[in-house]
Amino acid sequence: MQERKPRFTSLSGLDINRVYARDDLKNWSPDDDLGAPGSFPYTRGVYPTMYRGRLWTMRQFAGFGSAEDTNRRFKYLLEHGQTGLSVAFDMPTLMGIDADDPRAHGEIGHCGVAVSSLDDMERLFDGIPLDRVTTSMTINGPAAVIFAMYLAVAEKRGIRLEHLGGTLQNDILKEYIAQKEWLFPPEPSLRLITDTMAYCAAQVPKWHPVSISGYHIREAGSTAVQELAFTLYDGLTYVEAAVKAGLDVDRVAPPLSFFFNVHNDFFEEVAKFRAARRLWAREMTRRYRPNDPRSAQLRCHAQTAGCSLTAQQPMNNVVRTTIQALAAVLGGTQSLHTNSMDETLALPTEEAVKLALRTQQIIAQESEAGNTVDPLGGSYYVETLTNRLEDAALEYFHKLDSLGGMVKAIEQGYPQREILDASQRYQREVERNDRIIVGVNEYVEREERSIPILKVGPEVEREQVARLSDLRKARDPFRMAGAVEELQEAAACSENVMPYLIAAVKAKATLGEICAALKEVFGTYREPVVL
Repeated sequence: MQERKPRFTSLSGLDINRVYARDDLKNWSPDDDLGAPGSFPYTRGVYPTMYRGRLWTMRQFAGFGSAEDTNRRFKYLLEHGQTGLSVAFDMPTLMGIDADDPRAHGEIGHCGVAVSSLDDMERLFDGIPLDRVTTSMTINGPAAVIFAMYLAVAEKRGIRLEHLGGTLQNDILKEYIAQKEWLFPPEPSLRLITDTMAYCAAQVPKWHPVSISGYHIREAGSTAVQELAFTLYDGLTYVEAAVKAGLDVDRVAPPLSFFFNVHNDFFEEVAKFRAARRLWAREMTRRYRPNDPRSAQLRCHAQTAGCSLTAQQPMNNVVRTTIQALAAVLGGTQSLHTNSMDETLALPTEEAVKLALRTQQIIAQESEAGNTVDPLGGSYYVETLTNRLEDAALEYFHKLDSLGGMVKAIEQGYPQREILDASQRYQREVERNDRIIVGVNEYVEREERSIPILKVGPEVEREQVARLSDLRKARDPFRMAGAVEELQEAAACSENVMPYLIAAVKAKATLGEICAALKEVFGTYREPVVL
């Protein structure tokens, strides 16, 4: 093995001592900074009993090919013990275009399921009890349209909206920061989000209308500190937008949820979850003074780090995923997705996704990790890391405040530059062998063994395009055009667009048609050049 200088820093670049003691926790108060589980500032967890009362939701991300393909995968996962659904959409759907759009050619069903119409959504959830299974949908730019389709499916089945439970990602700010899948400029995008928040508060109270995502910020190359800071500040931005729109903070804040990445630095990741809860509680209380304690409680989903998976020696990814999943559990997540070992190569096979689910089940049922709440609480090392992550995130908060908030910072390219610099530093460390990636820059094998991978054939695109053609021929064009026109009129004024979106999808308007109509009202966006 090549000689190298040992590293004693976290993935965020925090210097790590050889040993930690009480003296490292200066100005630390167990009563103020730690508290009891279920009590402010929620460092130890948002619920008093945590996993002794209820295990985290096991929510494997799934979506590929046609609606029927993904429906079969949903049922497979539920049969094997999954407790909630999580939908991955393909790139055309994420970008708000239909399967027969020329820009969609070759992309249908390849990174998720293709959904272009209400008919697709009905097939996607055929035979699945929407009032008994919670559903998470990872979509942002056209999130309100997809949500309208889901609600319309429930209504057609006679399911009352107040019985629906689940989560809509609907986090557009991290798209401008990291993932780059936006449709409209920031201000009208925020308006769509506040409309969904208001609609859920009134009509779908068990639904989480926004899942503020640090996952994609981390996948873009950020540090844990940047993920923590930018994600929570995005959340505060949504609360601010809702309050400015006249909504009560105690109506819109409790249903908010968060979505974090879980990387390889085990103790830093545990501390990140703890710091996130504490920082959110303190900042929500300081900035908005809510009366409902739930407004200051941070509930979150976690997913193991896709960017940590390697194409080389993919079996090693099982070990990485296990370590990351355990960190999320010890950090106190409310739901969890464990990546499959083959996801860096292709869509996961049934066997790979079952093994990823079994990883969670073994942690839950065999490791006894959930027997006590916050088992690492009080550790000199973990408490020091929690404090340092909170302090470092607060420095970013002050900077973002000084720039005029997150929207202004995005328009100036600030968070984008910070993530770019962090990702470049990490890559240089790997290339210099300062940071070891097993199987990539150390312990390399000359001959790699191949593993089975899942492939989506061209017939998926042909069938999806044909279905769209049939839909357009069969629908009432006057009803559809009238519904879209009414939607545009609502979008142009201050009316909540959700009822008009539901009417438009029921009139058989497609995803692409609705998004194109909204672009006529809202315009489009071009991001600043980041140097």
